[in-house]
Amino acid sequence: MLRRPARVVGSGPGAGLPCLRWAVKIAAQGGPSGDTWGDTHFADDLVRGLRAWGQEAFVDRRGAHQRPASDHLDDVTLALRGRWPAVSQPGATNVLWVISHPDEVPPDELTQGFDLVYSAGRAWAEQTTAATSREVRTLLQATDVSRFSPDGEATAGLGTLFVGRTRKVMRPVVGDAVAVGADLTIYGDGWDRFIDPALVASDHLDNAAVPAAYRGARIVLNDHWADMARLGFYSNRLFDAVASGARVVSDPVEGIEDVLGPSVRTYADRDELAALLDPASTRWPDAATLAANAARVAAEHSFEARARVLLADVLDARGVEHDL
Repeated sequence: MLRRPARVVGSGPGAGLPCLRWAVKIAAQGGPSGDTWGDTHFADDLVRGLRAWGQEAFVDRRGAHQRPASDHLDDVTLALRGRWPAVSQPGATNVLWVISHPDEVPPDELTQGFDLVYSAGRAWAEQTTAATSREVRTLLQATDVSRFSPDGEATAGLGTLFVGRTRKVMRPVVGDAVAVGADLTIYGDGWDRFIDPALVASDHLDNAAVPAAYRGARIVLNDHWADMARLGFYSNRLFDAVASGARVVSDPVEGIEDVLGPSVRTYADRDELAALLDPASTRWPDAATLAANAARVAAEHSFEARARVLLADVLDARGVEHDL
């Protein structure tokens, strides 16, 4: 089948550039079961970022990664690699972005027809490039600045907040917070078997309500899968919470405070965690510094900024001159 001729963006930031059709492939299933996946929210935010540059973009969930009747219309496929293998598409510019679970990505997958490969972890990008001779570029996760900012409604009374499910284990940051007597509020399922159910506000927090929760929390807790922490993958929660003006306590990842600034503090043991969670702690910046850091993170780490990098690199790969 013939590919459609490229259109040109008429106005806005992408004016004069080709309007490419981007198919963003994710591991989440279709229907309500996939609506709550973090990858789904990430992909939806990325699509908005691409559209801000005048691109045509949409999400293909698992089961719709191949569309025999319309695949030929796609100019670009962008696979967000988590726990599901990615497949390239003949005839398109194929992009792979590893955003989580790097230990589960076999090296030979990177050579299966992908024109560009990105990693949300700098260490993994550098190690994989050196080990395979395949260039892997660093592209960190991001935040949707239209939703996550210090301005807006704040949910009161949350204290120390953790938003996330158990993963069928006691997540260390939650266990440590319980052990030091934190004023903990949890949103997520499966916690009743690990902690006092009174600490669980709900088994789910709608994505639309997350910004207000981050703004209202005294402290937001964050953690990482072991391979992501080891290989420099900063969680999406960090960018969202910091852009909302929150104070965040996380497990350590190399460079985390350099990237996210003074809004994030890491801890090595429970004594250090207790000191950070103490309402009288002097280890946190003032409100003005938190707001300034939120603005910086929003400017440097928005999905629109990530979309600009992706668009520029795809245009380069397609031999299209541009001034992005």
